[in-house]
Amino acid sequence: MDATPQRDKGATADWKIGVDIGGTFMDFCALETTSGRVASLKVLTTPDDPGAELLTGLQLLAEREGLDPTTVSRFVHGTTVGINTIIQRKGADLALITNAGFEDVIELARLRMPDMYSLFCHRPDPLIPRDRIFGIPARLRADGTETTAPDLTTLAEAVARIRAQGLQGVIVSFLHSWRDGAQEAAVKAEIERLAPDLFVFTSAEVWPVIREYERTSTAILNGYVHPRVSGYLEALEARLAGQGVPARAMLTKSNGGLMNAAEGRRDCVSMLLSGTASGVIGAAWLARQAGETKILTLDIGGTSADFALIVDGQAQYGTGELIGEFPLYIPSVSVSSIGIGGGSIASVDAQGVLRVGPESAGSNPGPACYGRGGTRATVTDAMAVCGWLGHTAMAYGQLSMDVDLARQAVGVLAEQLGRGLEETAQAILDIAVSEMFVEVEKLASRAGVDLREFTLMPFGGGGPMLGAFLARELGLAKVMAPRRPGVVSALGGLVADLRGDFIRTIYADLDDAALSSLRQGFEALAEEGAAWLRVQGHAGAAELKLSADMRYAGQSFEIEVELQPDWLSDRAEIERAFHETHRRIYDFDDPAGRIEVVNLRLSAIGAGPALDMPEAEETGGRAQALRQVPIYLGSPQEIALYDRTSLTSGARFEGPAVVVQEDTTFAIPAGTEAQIDRHLNIHLSFAE
Repeated sequence: MDATPQRDKGATADWKIGVDIGGTFMDFCALETTSGRVASLKVLTTPDDPGAELLTGLQLLAEREGLDPTTVSRFVHGTTVGINTIIQRKGADLALITNAGFEDVIELARLRMPDMYSLFCHRPDPLIPRDRIFGIPARLRADGTETTAPDLTTLAEAVARIRAQGLQGVIVSFLHSWRDGAQEAAVKAEIERLAPDLFVFTSAEVWPVIREYERTSTAILNGYVHPRVSGYLEALEARLAGQGVPARAMLTKSNGGLMNAAEGRRDCVSMLLSGTASGVIGAAWLARQAGETKILTLDIGGTSADFALIVDGQAQYGTGELIGEFPLYIPSVSVSSIGIGGGSIASVDAQGVLRVGPESAGSNPGPACYGRGGTRATVTDAMAVCGWLGHTAMAYGQLSMDVDLARQAVGVLAEQLGRGLEETAQAILDIAVSEMFVEVEKLASRAGVDLREFTLMPFGGGGPMLGAFLARELGLAKVMAPRRPGVVSALGGLVADLRGDFIRTIYADLDDAALSSLRQGFEALAEEGAAWLRVQGHAGAAELKLSADMRYAGQSFEIEVELQPDWLSDRAEIERAFHETHRRIYDFDDPAGRIEVVNLRLSAIGAGPALDMPEAEETGGRAQALRQVPIYLGSPQEIALYDRTSLTSGARFEGPAVVVQEDTTFAIPAGTEAQIDRHLNIHLSFAE
C-alpha cells in the first residue's frame, strides 16, 4: 500500500475503485479524490467461488486504508469470466435456428485453417454441434425483400426438439438480417411464446453486420457466455449492495470503454476482452501523462502475455481478435496474446526439448515458490532460482517466496536435461522471452511499424520481471515502468470513458447517389448512440466518432477510414480519405479505382471523470540501494536491490539491479541507466 498523506479533516471522502481479475490475482486501484491518495492491492483469486475475492479486497482496503464502502462513488470492474467460459468450453448448451439449406454455415466458416504452415492444425469444433442446428423455411433477399416468411409450424417442431434435448438457449440468424431484422425478431417472439424457459438472441440485435458467418458467430459467442456472465454480474451487484456500496457497477468492455452491469448481462460479447483492453487503456493514460507518444505494452499475468501498440497516446482498434479459438468481430482494442505468463509451466518433452507454456499453474496451486502445493517449475520459479525474486514478500504481504521449493521444482528439469540448476532456470527465462519476441515481431509486421521508435511499457505482475530483457532483444531503446505496474488494468477502469459502438451496413458504390444513404445512416447511428449514452446515465458532453469500412471494388476485405460528418455531403473528401488510408497501410492506392462503402460505424463516447494525481517534488541525486543480493547472470554476481517506495523524482541508478515493490519486481539487466520522473515512473535506457 502507499503511504497515507494527511487528509483535510473537514473533507468528505470520495472513493473511486477500479478492479480487474486475472488468472492468479484480482487487482484493485482505488483513488480517494479529496486527498489525491491512490491505494492499490492484489488478492488471490478464488476459482471455486468467483467474486469472493472482491469482498476480501474491499475488507482489506477498509482495514489498511480506511475505505468506507458507503463513500464509493465509482466502481468499475473488468472480468475474465466470459473469455474463460469460452476457453474452458463451459458455456451454455445452445441451439441455432437458421434458413433451411444453410445449416452448415458455422462449420464451413471461412474455410481457412488456423495455422496455414502447420500440417497438424485443425479447426476448432463449433460451439453448437450440427445436431442442434435447425433450418426452417424463411428467406429475405439482399435488398430486404421477403420472399418466404418464416414457417412457424416447422419452427414449433424445432422448438419441441430443442426442449427435448434440454438446451438452455437459442440463437436466431437468418440471411441478410443486417438489412432487416424483422424475420429474426418475429421468430424470437414465437420461441419466447412457445418456450419461455429458453433465452433467445438474434444476430441482428447482437451485431447487425454483413457476412452471415461473422454475424452468426458473434451472436453465438454472446449466447454461449450469457448464463455464466449474467449470473456473475448479478452476484457482483448483490455483493456490492451487501457492502453498502452506492455506486452503480460499471464494466470494462473489449473496446476499452465502459457500460453498466445491467447492459452487460445482455451484451455479454462486448466484455469478452475487458481485462486486456482495460490494461491498454490504463497504459495509454500513463503514456499521455508521461509525454510518451509511441508505446509497446507488455502485460504479463499468471497465464498469458498480451501486447498492444499505443500511438500518439491512443490505443489502436480492430476486429477479428481471437477469443480462445474463435474470432470476435465487434470493435476491440487490438491486443496480441501468447500463453506465456508468470505461472506458465516449464517441461521437457519426449524429444528432450525444454518448453514453456501454454499450461499454467494459475493461483491454485500456483508456482512452486508460492508454497501452495505447486510442484512443477514455472517462469516465476525460474526467476526465483536466478535470484530476481525472493528478497521480499509478494502481493502486498499475501505471499512469501519459498526459493527452496522453486529450486526443487526447477531441479527436476535440470536433472532431466543434464544441466545445472541456474543454467536451466536461465534457459526457461530465455525461452519465455524468445516466444514473446516472435509474437511481437508478428504484431509489428501487421501494423507496419518500426519498433525502434517505441518505448516498452511492462505491467501486470510479471511484465516488469521480463520486460527489460524483451526490450533488449527487440532492439528498443527505452523501457518505462509505471509506478504501480501490477494494477495498470485496474487503473484503466478508473480512467476509461463510456464507449458504445454501432454499425450499419451500407454496401454501395461510393457515388453521388450513395451520399444520401450515408447521411441517413449517420443520423440513425447518432440517435442510437445518444440514446445509449442516456441509458448509461451520462448527461455530459458526448463525442461521436464516425468511420466507414471501405475497399476498392473487387477486393475481399475492407479497411476502416475515419470520416467527418460534414464529409457526408462531399464525395471528394471521402475518396481522398480512403486513398490516403489505403496508401498508408499498403503503400499503394488507385485514385481511378471504383470504391465501395460496406459499413458505416459510429462510436459514442461519454468522457469519464478527470483524475488528478499530483506530481512528486523533484529531488534528484543518486538512488540509494537497500543492499546487494546474489543473482545469476550467466555466472553468480552481486547486484544492487532498490525499494520502489524510496525512489524519488529525479533519482538515477544503473543496472544490473532489482527493484522490489508490493505488486511486482522490476528486473533490470546490465548496460542500462534508470531515471525516475515526476510521476515516479522508472525510465530505463540502454547504453549505445
